[in-house]
Amino acid sequence: MMESKNEAQHVVGCDLCQQPVSFFCRRCGVNLCDTCIAIHVRVKSTNVHEIVDFASKDDDDTCHCDSHPQNDCSAYCKTCDAPICILCVSIKHRSHEMSELSDKIEELLKVIAKENDRLQSSKHELERILDHTTKLLSSIPSIYKLRKNEVTARGEEWHKQIEETVNKLHQELDDMQKEHEAVLQKQKKEFQKMIGKVDEMNGKTIKLQKSKNVKEMQTFVPVIQNRKNLNEVSQYSFPTFYECKIDPNYLQTYFGYVEKMQEKKTSLLENEFKESELSGRRILEGPTVISVIDTGFPADEKNENRLYDMAVTDDNKVWMGGRSTELKLFDLQGHLHHTVSITARGMFICMYNKQVVYIDQRNKAVRMISDTDTVVTMFTTGDWMPYGVTSAASGDLLVCLRKDDQNKVVRYSSTCTVLQEIQYDSQCQPLYKKTNYITENINGDIIVTDWDKKAVIAVDRLGIFRYSYSGVTYSTVTTDFVGHVIVTDLSWNKIHMLDRDGRFLRYIIPEGGIKNPRGACILGDGEMMVGECMTGITKRIKYLEEI
Repeated sequence: MMESKNEAQHVVGCDLCQQPVSFFCRRCGVNLCDTCIAIHVRVKSTNVHEIVDFASKDDDDTCHCDSHPQNDCSAYCKTCDAPICILCVSIKHRSHEMSELSDKIEELLKVIAKENDRLQSSKHELERILDHTTKLLSSIPSIYKLRKNEVTARGEEWHKQIEETVNKLHQELDDMQKEHEAVLQKQKKEFQKMIGKVDEMNGKTIKLQKSKNVKEMQTFVPVIQNRKNLNEVSQYSFPTFYECKIDPNYLQTYFGYVEKMQEKKTSLLENEFKESELSGRRILEGPTVISVIDTGFPADEKNENRLYDMAVTDDNKVWMGGRSTELKLFDLQGHLHHTVSITARGMFICMYNKQVVYIDQRNKAVRMISDTDTVVTMFTTGDWMPYGVTSAASGDLLVCLRKDDQNKVVRYSSTCTVLQEIQYDSQCQPLYKKTNYITENINGDIIVTDWDKKAVIAVDRLGIFRYSYSGVTYSTVTTDFVGHVIVTDLSWNKIHMLDRDGRFLRYIIPEGGIKNPRGACILGDGEMMVGECMTGITKRIKYLEEI
């Protein structure tokens, strides 16, 4: 082994003087002889060198020169953007801009470290998605069994309807048969009676042929003349069963179909929330009411509800919906700017592409008010009843839907195409029991109020469960520009403020209180507008201040 090391030392020369090499500087990537090692360390004393015995250096960590493979790289050519050896420095790259190899290594390692930090920071998100995917994978058999059961139930429903149809037709035939038999029995008796009369006439005729009683003959002549021949007879057809041709396409249309698995891309945008955005803002200890607006909506006779929902425009006006078939646009000073008639009560509204959108539950439709105050139907929701609606940062619409005991959130594109459905968690259990209001936070979370669970439930943009905050009744939800979640609590006369991870921060209760809060929207400048459901009054509340 010693001989092979000595042979290696004689094969490779010092990068500075080409004398037999004895040492290797890991930091600079140069081979050095006994003489040059001292000069190297002294001249470059500002650097911390890692000098090792040349025979023990790890060749795999060495960068070999492309032009001189027998030499290790000891410098970096900025002009050519390539590592080079000491010979290249004095020959091919003499006029080029150079730097020490160690400097380039430091530069590259900084880039690698930064990118590695970025990747490591996303590891938690990837692990969470992996866990969700793993659970979904285990749920596949139960999901597909559920769908098969739905198809079977549909088939049983059709079999039941077919059986009912068969029984109905059988009953109709039984009734027809009885009617047919009764008619023919009556006809039979009539013919029997007619034949009896004919036989009677024939017998009288035979008797008179043997008689010479003229008077009796004169009496019988008008009688037999008045006996008319049968000119017509009623005939009754038997019923015919006409089979309707079964068109497979027609059958499929009315029975139902299975939508094939589709790949729907969901953007994993970088979280744009910056903690620094909170600097300069402080939650007021005593939120203050700046102004009050009486919306003038009438009261429901049963529960006195007046005001339901509101949505803020780009120019800081507020659309409000209540217990009437109209929407009202107020400025922040309380002046009524506009009123439009709609096809439903203003229960659920939002702004979308600068237009106000509302839910028409009677017709199971999502409608928009155009610039000319025309009601435009964006799309209908089929068998599902729509509830809360909100616009998303992506330009989509998010709508809460209910059908029987099923609840889901559906994302619609600008062309009203279904992009995403959120209904179950990773264990294939329903996420919601009674969806109502909905909003999207700045980090992409989709937050829904569930009136049966008395909670707000948040999922991320992929539909993966994030958190649940309970203890709120008949609530609505909105979010502000720093990701605070604002939850109104109608029964307990409170406004809950949560952070973007669903952790309780504090209650927002202005001086004088807030009575039965329901609709809420964020105005900017640390202000919110909150509507009192039963008084029809909205309060403009300052809850954040500048520091």
